[in-house]
Amino acid sequence: MKIFKLPDLGEGMQEAEIIEWHVNEGDEVRVDQPLVSMETDKAIVEVPSPQAGRVEKLYGQAHDVMHVGAPLVGFAGAEDPDAGTVVGHMPVGRGVVAETAVGVGHAGTGVKATPAVRALAHRLGVDLALITPSGPDGLVTTQDVQRVAKLLEEWGPPEMLRGVRRAMAQNMALAQREVAAATVIDDADVDAWGEGTDITIRLVRAIVAGCRTAPALNAVFDSAAGARHLLKKIEVGIAVDTPDGLFVPVLRDVANRDAEDLRRGLDRMRADVIARKIPPEELRGYTITLSNFGMIGAKYAAPIVMPPTVAILGAGRIRDQVVAADRQPVVHRVLPLSLTFDHRVVTGGEATRFLNAVIADLVAAR
Repeated sequence: MKIFKLPDLGEGMQEAEIIEWHVNEGDEVRVDQPLVSMETDKAIVEVPSPQAGRVEKLYGQAHDVMHVGAPLVGFAGAEDPDAGTVVGHMPVGRGVVAETAVGVGHAGTGVKATPAVRALAHRLGVDLALITPSGPDGLVTTQDVQRVAKLLEEWGPPEMLRGVRRAMAQNMALAQREVAAATVIDDADVDAWGEGTDITIRLVRAIVAGCRTAPALNAVFDSAAGARHLLKKIEVGIAVDTPDGLFVPVLRDVANRDAEDLRRGLDRMRADVIARKIPPEELRGYTITLSNFGMIGAKYAAPIVMPPTVAILGAGRIRDQVVAADRQPVVHRVLPLSLTFDHRVVTGGEATRFLNAVIADLVAAR
C-alpha cells in the first residue's frame, strides 16, 4: 500500500483538522481530485490526490487533528517510501490526536488540597486550577469543589476551541510570552476629510508615511538569533474580525499601489476570508499590522504584536470632540490611534516619530 502523508499546508502550520472526506475507501480517484477538506489555523484547504488509483485506507475521521507528515490516505499498490513526503527534514509527530481544549490557566499541581478533596474533584470532573480557594492559607475545601461542580453543571459542556479560534489562543499566548509590548496613543484631527473618505485605505497610506519616517517599525525580529531585519517593502496585515475568529490577510507592497488598487485588493481578501477560501500564502508574510477596530467601536486599545513583526497600529471610532483652533474651542472629528510596538527592538522615540508621521499624513486634506 502506498501511503500519502499530510503535506505542509502553509508556513508554520504543523497540524490541521479533518472537516470532510470527499472520497471513500474503495473509490477510484484521479490525479488532483480533492481528497479531503482540512481546516488549518488560517483557512479551509482542499488536499488533492497526488496520484491516480484506488483508495485502500483513509486515516482519521471528521474532527481528528492530523500532524504534518502523518498518514492521510493509503493507495492500493506496492509501498513507495518516498510517496507523499515533504521535502526536507520535518521533526514532527506521526499520529492522529484527539482534539483537546487549549490550556489558558495554570496547572493544578501547585494547588493546596487534601487527598480527600482531590479525590472529590476527580470524581466530579473539576479541575482544581479553576477553583478560588476559601480555606486557610489558600487551601481548597470540599465546599469549594462542590460550588464549582454546580457551576460547571449549570454552564453545560465546554466548547472546544477549534481551527481559527484555537490558533488565535495559541498565537496570543505566544505573543504575550515573547513580546515586550509598549503602547503609545494620540489623536488625529480628521475634520478636513471629505464625505465618503475610505478610512482603512487612508490608514494604510498613513502607515507608509510612518514607515518612511521610522523604518524600524517595518521589521521582523528573530528573537532566537537576537537579530532584526529592516524591510524595504511594506506588507500590511489587515486584522479582519469574523464569527470564526481573527484573520490577518496581507495587502502587498502598499507603498507602490494607488488607493483604488488597494481597495480592490482589500475587498477581494475580505470576501475570500468570509468564504474561508483565502489562499494560505495571502495570510503570511506581513511586516506590520493594522487593526481598524473603530469600525466596530471603542476609542483606544493595546493591540497585540504578533511575532516576528514588531508593530501594530490600532484605529478607534471617529468621534466629535472639542479641540482648540486659533485658541478657540471648536468641534472637530477626531480619530483615536493606538500604536503597540515591541520594546525589545523599537525605541519609544522611534515609535513616537512613526505615530507623528501617521497623524501628519492623516490630517492632510487630500
